Amino acid sequence: MGLPQFRVSQLIHWMYEKNAACIDDITEFSKPLRETLKGFSYIGGLKILKKTASPDGTLKLLFGLEDGLSVEGVLIPDEYRLTLCVSSQVGCAMGCRFCLTATMGFIRNLRADEIAGQVMAVRQELQAQGGVSSEITNIVFMGMGEPLRNYDGVVRGINILTGFMGISKRRITLSTAGVVPELQKLYKEIPEVNLAVSLNATTDETRSSLMPVNNKYDIGSLLRACGRLPISSRRRITFGYVLLKGINDTPADARRLIALLKGLNAKVNLIPFNEYDGAKFEPPDEKTVLEFQQILVDRHVTAFIRKSMGREIGAACGQLRTCYEAAQTELPS
Repeated sequence: MGLPQFRVSQLIHWMYEKNAACIDDITEFSKPLRETLKGFSYIGGLKILKKTASPDGTLKLLFGLEDGLSVEGVLIPDEYRLTLCVSSQVGCAMGCRFCLTATMGFIRNLRADEIAGQVMAVRQELQAQGGVSSEITNIVFMGMGEPLRNYDGVVRGINILTGFMGISKRRITLSTAGVVPELQKLYKEIPEVNLAVSLNATTDETRSSLMPVNNKYDIGSLLRACGRLPISSRRRITFGYVLLKGINDTPADARRLIALLKGLNAKVNLIPFNEYDGAKFEPPDEKTVLEFQQILVDRHVTAFIRKSMGREIGAACGQLRTCYEAAQTELPS
């Protein structure tokens, strides 16, 4: 358009920092310039189709995409942080048996703008509410989809979040089921991001029965890859372990987990299974969970019990989208 370079910086500032939802919001541009821009462009965005609040402060969000599909996000407050869990795909192809999203199958990858758009939509929502301390501090890729199966979109999305939206790479966590080649590639490009690995079992037999990815990248190859990552000694890899009653919750499992993680700078998040309608698994009782944790702690493995936030509102991945689509189906045409 022959405009001066500083207009680009202004545009980026208004879209990604001031959360402009449309070109008319960019009051730093003259009205004629806004009209010219509106003639061939618009600021895209995600609509919040549904939001459900839990008594613990968790907010579950369903984002509508421009093609009519939808993905989920969860906003999780605590004393020091405001964490947004974002999706990277519509559905998922990984087929993890305990995950509701897996029952949807894979539909498509999210584009980088749709990944960043989830953060922008929540920022706009918080801005509209007029919250005082309502700035998102942390981003976790733990929503719908396997981030490393959408490698290019996720990396570009992270670059938008960190380059334009002021979010530190060290405050971004990527959760993966264990796609080894892309995991190694990621840490060559963005070694600052935090890593969460969904382990969920201590034998290949059990893990393969729960997570088909293990048939290609077994526990040994996954943990060897984790050990080779260029991660500072001051940082730790988080290993997620969803506890399933009678499947992976025994003292023997806890002892095998200790052996598997030996030599790795790791911590463990123990996550009692979050039930949903039609689930084939159950969570262990509290006594079993505490005993599992104690075995790890006694052998100097840092282990936290992560109770599901927003249980009352169905905050497990896929639950809100499933309920919303069922409700839409029940509406008269």
